[in-house]
Amino acid sequence: MTTLSPQFDHLVTQRLRWAGRFADLVLASADELAALTDLEVGKPRYETITAELMPLVSACRWHRRHARRLLGGRRLGGAPWWLWGQRHRIERAPLGRVAIIATWNYPIQLLGIQLVQAAVAGNHVTVKPSEHAPRTQGRLLELAREAGLSPEELTVTEATRSAGEALLAEHDFDHVVFTGSTAVGRAIAQQCARTLTPSTLELSGRDSAIVLEDADPALAARCLWNAVSTNAGQTCMAPRRALVLRGAYARFCSELVPLAASGQRRRLVLPGEATRIRAQVRAAVAAGGRLASGIVEEESPEDPIRPVAVLDCPADAELVQGDHFGPALAVVPVETLEEALELHRSIPQHLATSVWTRTPHRARALMPSLGSATVLVNDVLVPTAHPAASIRGTRESGWGGSRGREGLLAMSRPVHLSRTSARLRIPPEPPSDSQLAMLERMSGISRGSAHAPAPDPTLRKHDQLPEHTQ
Repeated sequence: MTTLSPQFDHLVTQRLRWAGRFADLVLASADELAALTDLEVGKPRYETITAELMPLVSACRWHRRHARRLLGGRRLGGAPWWLWGQRHRIERAPLGRVAIIATWNYPIQLLGIQLVQAAVAGNHVTVKPSEHAPRTQGRLLELAREAGLSPEELTVTEATRSAGEALLAEHDFDHVVFTGSTAVGRAIAQQCARTLTPSTLELSGRDSAIVLEDADPALAARCLWNAVSTNAGQTCMAPRRALVLRGAYARFCSELVPLAASGQRRRLVLPGEATRIRAQVRAAVAAGGRLASGIVEEESPEDPIRPVAVLDCPADAELVQGDHFGPALAVVPVETLEEALELHRSIPQHLATSVWTRTPHRARALMPSLGSATVLVNDVLVPTAHPAASIRGTRESGWGGSRGREGLLAMSRPVHLSRTSARLRIPPEPPSDSQLAMLERMSGISRGSAHAPAPDPTLRKHDQLPEHTQ
């Protein structure tokens, strides 16, 4: 049975009520939030509803059902016999002050869930909104305050880059949560290291979709193209490359061609990203790749950009590395699964790897080899919205779990609480020789060893000590 300490129980109860009110206000403000995300990051209404508001509201409701149990204390069993008279528990307590440095690509969902987890765990939260989505996130944080968080419980800084730099340089926090690029995440990690401040870094992914011979090529093509196109490809967990085995390659490409030809232009948020993607695509085509759409992009570096897939993409092309943040997919034919895994593992950023097969146990067998904390079988992106599922990067994709069970527990700290009986307890004095002999017998400790050398009677007692103890 899990229970919360009285003070923590009261705080969690208040915060769970707040989460319910927050969800209601988010739903009531759907039109306003959708208009703001369209204005600031070019997100159409249907994406805001399905990829922002629905996951956030579901997370609020999930926490209301499960947070108390997850944050509850638990008894520690299995104590050795010689710790008689003691009771042991693990309780949980808030971290204290948590800083959230927000990202812009999913400005409502990502910030909203991180805020819910930090607040439900009882922390005081400081948020630095993204400079690319200040109005959207500003309104979301206003709703959080309207739902019941006081200015002391929720502090909001300016939505500027300089405010983010000052936040860590001028204030002390017990935990920092950052979502964004690996380059910025590395700088934040260095800053946190100076004060030994723990952090959760959810950084960029450059992941693969592995299409096996027995996959449904039409399903794989449809789902992967949707993942590349959604949010204009500005999704950390979207695939950067499709590694397709020969047995499925021709059909996969034929299914992808009409989808690519119908791609709609989208505006990218980061300056220069469209130019970089176009350059990588041109280089891949010059090296032997071919455009799935058959449409050559204009030379203009300005947004908007059309989603693009390069078929027959050479494995050594820069596009395959996936070092871009936009709607571009490299489609690479591979002869063997081992070849696909080698190429996949050569790229050090993994968040969510998808495997396409009609034999699910094959994907499960691959799981340890993929290096990703999220493995999706016959789907991409959508399953990651499960409110109980956590996101955890590996290597250059960050560290620490966010969202779900892991994310909530990361916003609290475990406390080992022991209680010892005043009468039935271990005596604090050192044991007598007879008591020690009894303890040794009961513990199975033998006096002396058949393999130990006999002491030299000519040496003084202190000369017989092992060298490292003298």
